[in-house]
This record gives sequence, structure tokens and C-alpha cells, in this order.
Amino acid sequence: MPLTLADIEHARVRIAGAVRRTPVVEAVPAGDPLPGRVALKLECLQVTGSFKPRGATNALRSLDPATAARGLVTASGGNHGLAVGYVGQQAGLPTTIFLPESVTPAKVERLKAFGATVRVTGRVWDDSNAAALAHAAESGQAYIHPFADPAVMAGQGTLGLEILDQVPDADTILVAIGGGGLAAGLATAAKALRPDIRIVGIEPTGAPTLLESRRAGRLVTLGEITTRAGTLAPRTSAPETFQLIESHVDDIVLVDDEAMREGARWLWLEHNVAAELSGAAAVAALQTGAYRPAAKERVVAIVCGVGTDGIG
Repeated sequence: MPLTLADIEHARVRIAGAVRRTPVVEAVPAGDPLPGRVALKLECLQVTGSFKPRGATNALRSLDPATAARGLVTASGGNHGLAVGYVGQQAGLPTTIFLPESVTPAKVERLKAFGATVRVTGRVWDDSNAAALAHAAESGQAYIHPFADPAVMAGQGTLGLEILDQVPDADTILVAIGGGGLAAGLATAAKALRPDIRIVGIEPTGAPTLLESRRAGRLVTLGEITTRAGTLAPRTSAPETFQLIESHVDDIVLVDDEAMREGARWLWLEHNVAAELSGAAAVAALQTGAYRPAAKERVVAIVCGVGTDGIG
């Protein structure tokens, strides 16, 4: 396996003090309650607004100093780019971030505020990633993959350790899947500590990359992406990520954009939490019945990214 519990435990030590231990709140009381006994893991309150600094920090701190000194480059739907831009700024390193045309203007402006060089290239992440790899080869900057890098996955896996610290009686964790780095890392950590725990991934109906790969029994590339949830929209994942998800994620369910938008509205109206579409995917799975918990099942729904989708 490309990732072990020891890797994730080392990552937790490596990133200590650079990321936040985000809160867990119960999804009650609520005028429109979610089904089951649900705790919300508010990773949207992490540095830069998503879980991504966990992986970016671990990746940077795993590089040798001479390599890091040349600067960092990545391609991102937005959140990983923000994380790399942030850690680069904190370390005093130049960063170049390639983004698809679907990125929100607010994320572009925030990246520029971090001092990053921003290049909007291509319709989807895969196009931006090809440009980022070419730039890395030409410039010598260290390329940090948003989900397939083992150091990134180990950093994201620290979220699984943290959830089990905070909700030791959790039966199920619901996690949004884009490229799959978070799901792979988190599931590796959680299953190593609690083999009986259930991990359920959520993808958009307009980008079911990992579900279609699971059905095919091999990694597939989608012919088209139709979701507006840009952070959940790669046309393909990576062999390392797919292998871990196949081994540790029990099920993958789908929600559409409107369901994620309604989930974001619910988070805002019931909990004053601003979530982007991807951040509300776990809530959407509960609201729509894409995932139906048993009566006494203890569920942790990860709110993984901040935003204003559906609030207006």
C-alpha cells in the first residue's frame, strides 16, 4: 500500500502547530433535523477554509530544503491551491498555482494576496494539471499533487485520527470525494484504528470519477464533467488513491448539485456555517437519503470546505 498508519501518525507530528484542531458540533437542535445521530466535523474552519493545509504542510515539510527553495507549483480546483499558496507564503517560498476556468474569483484573489503566481488554464482540473507538470519540468519548482502524493494523503489522513479522538463512538464517517486524497488518507487511518468503522464517500452526479472506476474495476477517465462543484471534479483520479479507496472505503454514493446547494443552505440556516458545494456534500447525502443511517448509528459528516454556495 502507498500509505500506512505510521505515515499518518508521523504526519500529525510534522504538521503540529501549523494547522488547527477543528471543532465537532452536534447537528441538534435543528428546526429541520438530519436523520440519525449526526456530528458535524467543521473542517471548513481550518486554515484557508478547507482540510487541504494538512496535506500541503506535510508535503512541504517532507521536502529536502534545497528542493523546497526552488519554490512550489501545483494544479487545483481551488482549495489545494490555496493551501499550497498559504504554506509557501508562510515559508517564504515562491508558488505558482494553475487553476481551471471554473475556479471562483474569490479564490483567485485570495491566492494573489498570498503572493502566489496564478495561472487560469483549461476547463477542468486535468487540463490545469498538465500545464502545472510542464511548468514544474521547465522551472524546477517542486510539484505537489493535490491528491496522489503520499505525503499529501498522509496529511489529510490526520483528519481521521482527529475525528476518532473527538468522536470515539463514531460508527460511520461521510466524506466528499474529489480526487480522493482525503478519503484515501482518512479511511486508511480510521480503518487501521477501528476496522469496524464504516467510511462512505460522496461524489457529484456530474463527476462520479471513483464510483465509475469502482464499477469498472479499474481507474477510468470520465468523458465529461457537468458538476459546478469544481473541487470535486477531476476527470480521473490516480492509481495510488484508487487502490486505497478500493481497500478502505465501504461505499460511494452520489448527490447532485442542487442537493449540495440545499445542504449548504441548511448548514447556514441551522448552524451559521458557510459551506461551498463540496463542503455540504455529506449533509446532502443525509438529506436526500443517498445515505440512510440506522436509528442509533453515530454518524460524522465532514463539512470540508468554506464558501457561500446556496446561502443567498
